[in-house]
Amino acid sequence: MKNTKTAAGVLLLPLLGMALFTTPSAAADRSGKEVVDTVCAACHATGKDGAPRIGDQAAWAQRASKGLDRLTQNAITGVRNMPAHGGQAALSDLEMTRAVAYMVSGGNATDTNKAFKPAKSRTGEQVVKERCQECHLSGKQGAPKLGDMNDWKPRLKNGVDPLVKSAIAGHNSMPARGGQANLSDAEMKAAVEYMVSKTGGAAEGK
Repeated sequence: MKNTKTAAGVLLLPLLGMALFTTPSAAADRSGKEVVDTVCAACHATGKDGAPRIGDQAAWAQRASKGLDRLTQNAITGVRNMPAHGGQAALSDLEMTRAVAYMVSGGNATDTNKAFKPAKSRTGEQVVKERCQECHLSGKQGAPKLGDMNDWKPRLKNGVDPLVKSAIAGHNSMPARGGQANLSDAEMKAAVEYMVSKTGGAAEGK
């Protein structure tokens, strides 16, 4: 069986070496198999709505021939009948990357510690203006207000990365990815960094 590598399996290794983007990760990040079993299998186990079936290496090889990065982008931003992030906005780009690699390789891929960065990423300012300012401009439902250091200071005690993960996974009244599932981790990070950069000045008191 060692000599029966599939086309998809052969493609996987060079494709994983393409330009990828490292995002904040945590022990809670699920493996590709866990994501596939709990999320992706709902459609990919049966081929629902034209989804390539798990184990159909010919179907996966055809899609992987255009690049693993494109498959991952489709998984993150959504394509045809598949919603962004598989309909689970709290899934990180890292988890989506792992799930795609797992399915393409027929379950033989080792998990990567890198996540895909879309070729066309919106800037932090663009994301904030398109989505975040809806709540952060006025402080709606307790959201820290743009430009208010007193609101942001206690949230920054552990740095920016925990804020990014909260923005991705959702926190209190804020839905995962601000309710816009097709935003990538990189775009969420850029948006948080942009808002933090706008605090300026010193907070009153401690």
